[in-house]
Amino acid sequence: MFDKENRANTIHGILLIALFSFAAFYLAEIPFVKSLSLSPLIIGIILGMLYANSLRNKLPETWVPGIKFCTKQILRAGIVLYGFRLTLTQVAAVGLPAIIIDTIVVAGTIFLGIGLGRLLRMDKDTALMTATGSAICGAAAVLGAEPVVKCESHKTAIAVSTVVIFGTISMFLYPIMYRTGMLDALGDTGTAIYTGSTLHEVAHVAGAGNAMDPTDTLGIAGTATITKMIRVMMLAPVLVIMGFALGGRKRNEGQETIAYKGKNKITIPWFAFGFIGIICLNTLLQHMLGVESVKEIPLNGAIEYADTFMLTMAMTALGTETSIDKFKQAGAKPFLLAGLLYVWLVVGGYLLTKYIVPMF
Repeated sequence: MFDKENRANTIHGILLIALFSFAAFYLAEIPFVKSLSLSPLIIGIILGMLYANSLRNKLPETWVPGIKFCTKQILRAGIVLYGFRLTLTQVAAVGLPAIIIDTIVVAGTIFLGIGLGRLLRMDKDTALMTATGSAICGAAAVLGAEPVVKCESHKTAIAVSTVVIFGTISMFLYPIMYRTGMLDALGDTGTAIYTGSTLHEVAHVAGAGNAMDPTDTLGIAGTATITKMIRVMMLAPVLVIMGFALGGRKRNEGQETIAYKGKNKITIPWFAFGFIGIICLNTLLQHMLGVESVKEIPLNGAIEYADTFMLTMAMTALGTETSIDKFKQAGAKPFLLAGLLYVWLVVGGYLLTKYIVPMF
């Protein structure tokens, strides 16, 4: 990819994606776009898809390796750096109820997604990616699962699209439910845990939490965000388990694998261990520096900004590989699956919170 003959063309492909990513960051700062809580990642994939369905055929094929580099290496580095947003201290701050509910939501959503995918006779990879995004942290989880599942780029984009749509709906629905008294039975803490454990994107949780509790005087916004970050932490163990589970099915595809008991071959997402290591490092730094928030750790803001840009590049690159024709081929089933999972998150998450939180 970066040998002497192909180096220039590969760099051209990377620069193209970087240019779109800069545009995504600029658009994300527009007040109207900001009010919708659309992150640069989401705008990036939209720009990429617009390009894929307009000027993509004019792209020199020699630039494609640069785009692939963004969807693989840059993506994995971005997931590892995502750990700088989290600390183990955040888990302790919310407590056991959030951990239990998050665990049930994550496991339940993934298994339910796989089961419903079979009933709907969906492509296995699309069903798994959609379920993973709904279960953990939306687009970031789909991106994290992509190197493990090894599916086509358009399937990743479809999964991202579904979780973004339903996550955005929730961002507006939950504050309405709160204002109309539908969440009164949960209390402030329960409402926060419910929001953090069931909404898709971190941005969606932040938007909904701030809409319900703008000044965080009730603790809803802060607790919801921390609950959500606990869910994000579960990405690493889920990817490791997924790598082992998919080992048998993927053993003949020539992927990066290791032998297991001399029979199956298992894809190990090494970047997931890097993700966990960074979280532990961040926790140590927070303790050593004696700061209350990860944002107070030196260079944390710069690292987070760089990480967001890298993930935006990955999303944009995925978008450039996704055309309307591929969405037509996928049909309505991925959106139906995401809708059914959404009902489970809204209704099941409510019942879990209602009965588990009062136990502690």
